[in-house]
Amino acid sequence: MFRRREPVPFAFLAEADRFRSNVAPPPSERSSAGQIAGRWLWGVTIVAALVGSLVIGMPALSLDHSAQPQQSQASQGR
Repeated sequence: MFRRREPVPFAFLAEADRFRSNVAPPPSERSSAGQIAGRWLWGVTIVAALVGSLVIGMPALSLDHSAQPQQSQASQGR
């Protein structure tokens, strides 16, 4: 880190990037059973939506090899 060459009226502001607090944040509150169940429900819903879209979309992505190639009437008349 570089030092400033000009004088700084408030030296503690110039050194603020090195300051570390010794005060610990308060502990987080525990989630209730309803909140945990809600998170699980959201997760299951998102996974089910992804799987469902994959299942519904697969027939549209697959190639139908059993179908005969179609020829236009113009190519048959040659």
